[in-house]
Amino acid sequence: MPFIHQRVDIGYADLPCETGEKGRNYVTPQGKKYPSITTVLSILSRQKILEWRKRVGEEEANAISRAAAGRGTSVHTLVEKYLNNEVMDESAMPNAKAAFRSLQPILDAHVGKIFIQEAPLYSDHLQVAGRCDLVAEFDGKISIVDIKTSKRVKDASEISSYFMQEAAYAIMFEERTGIPVTNLVTVMSVDFADPIIFREKRDNWTKSLRETIAKYQSEQIHT
Repeated sequence: MPFIHQRVDIGYADLPCETGEKGRNYVTPQGKKYPSITTVLSILSRQKILEWRKRVGEEEANAISRAAAGRGTSVHTLVEKYLNNEVMDESAMPNAKAAFRSLQPILDAHVGKIFIQEAPLYSDHLQVAGRCDLVAEFDGKISIVDIKTSKRVKDASEISSYFMQEAAYAIMFEERTGIPVTNLVTVMSVDFADPIIFREKRDNWTKSLRETIAKYQSEQIHT
C-alpha cells in the first residue's frame, strides 16, 4: 500500500549550506547564518570522540567514521525512496540494504500521512538549522521521526542528543508552518539485532536543548 503524502509549505525549496572548520552552517532566506543542530550538539560528545580517536588511532578512526557515515547516508536514501513509493536501489551496499529491510516492517506498520522528508528547517528563536528526516503521522500522531543506524543495541540514556536534535526539529517545524509537533520518534536499525523504537516528548528536552545551544554560542564568542 503506497504511503500518502500531504506536503506542507515551509516557505522555500532549500537552504544553502556552508561547511567549514567549525562545522556546517545554513543560510536562511533572510541571509542569516545558523549552525547545524548536529554541529551544536557535537559539543556533548566531543571529549569522548577525542579519547576514542586517540585510543584507536587517527587512521583507524577516520576509516570507521567514513564507513559509518556512508552506511548512514545509504540507509537514509533507501528509506526516503521507499517512503516516496519508489523502487529500492539494488546497487546499495549489502549492509545498507540489510539495515533498510530491518526498518521496512516498522515503516509499514507505524508511518501514516507524510508531511515533509529530508527538509531543511531553521529557527530564528533557537538560532539553529538542520535537515529533518521526516515529519509524519506515527501511530496516528504527527511526529518528528529520525532514522538512525547503530552497530550495537543502545538504551535511551545513551542517545539524549538524538532527542534534543528532534526537539529542535519540532520547534523549527512549528516556527516554519505553525503546526505544533510534540511527539519525537527515533527508529534505530542495529547490526545483527532487531531495530529499536524510542518515543519521547518534545517538552522533556527543550530545556537541555536550550542549555546546549547557549553553551555552544558562548564557546563561539570566546574562540
